[in-house]
Formats: sequence, structure tokens, C-alpha cells
Amino acid sequence: MMVNDGIRARELRIIGSDGEQLGVKSKSDALQIAEAANLDLVLVSPNANPPVARIMDYGKFRFDQQKREREARKNQKVVSIKEVRLSPSIDENDFQTKLRNARKFLEKGDKVKASIRFKGRAITHKEIGQRVLDRLSSELTDVSTIESHPKMDGRSMFLMLAPKSTEK
Repeated sequence: MMVNDGIRARELRIIGSDGEQLGVKSKSDALQIAEAANLDLVLVSPNANPPVARIMDYGKFRFDQQKREREARKNQKVVSIKEVRLSPSIDENDFQTKLRNARKFLEKGDKVKASIRFKGRAITHKEIGQRVLDRLSSELTDVSTIESHPKMDGRSMFLMLAPKSTEK
């Protein structure tokens, strides 16, 4: 933002410190008015014709702006993607362990990427891997929604699960 002497425009539309319009004035007149009020002249809308400047306390304005940005950062949620790797010939106990891990990740609020890597000739039976992923997604329907259905990418098959939204 351009402040005080950093403003290049010759004429400015001035807005007072309490929000009233002071009209179009030269830059020097506007600077005198701002100085008399012991405030700064801040260019608010440089692309307007004539540019709009406001008389305000620039330090306080910057402080409030940074405070709002900190609050916004504090309130945002970072969603990470956790991966659960399965195989087409997974045993029941291994499947239950992977299922428990996926459930834990989803309840914590993370997305889960379930992947099956086909080795050797197992790629000829993609339907087996598809069944394993379908079973995983059906077991997790109470805590997740399917973001992308199982699809092949090279020798791997992927499924994305997102946690169910709690806001209703």
C-alpha cells in the first residue's frame, strides 16, 4: 500500500478519518489535512479515476490486518493424506489391521489413500484388487465418503476416502 509521500497521483478523492467524503483535492492539500489530524494518507483504490485515498492511522490499520490474518491461519484446518497399502492377496488379520489404521486416520480428520500394488502376474486379475478396495470402502462407510472410486494407474490401483463432515 502506498502511504503519504509514496503516493504519486496529483489529484485524489479523499475520505476522512470518520468515513465522510472530503471531495477531490490535490495531493499536497490531502497531506496537509492528514498531518493536521495527526494521521496518514493511505491510497485505498489506486485504479479509480481519480485515485481514492483515506485518512487513517496506518500503523493501527496494519496491526489490525495482521491480527485478522493470524486469526484466519489459526482457524484453517490442514488436511493431510495418509496412505494405506494393501495387496490383492491380503489375509484377514492384515486386512483388519489396515482397516483399523484407516479408520483411525479418518476419525482424526485426514484423508486416506488406499492403494494396491500388483506384482508380477497379479495384474491380470485386477478384479481381485477391486474387490479388496470395495470391501475396505464398504467397511468404512460410517466414517468416510468415497472421494474417488478405485482406478488403475500403472501397476497400482487407488481409492481416495475423505472423512465424513461433522457439520450438519
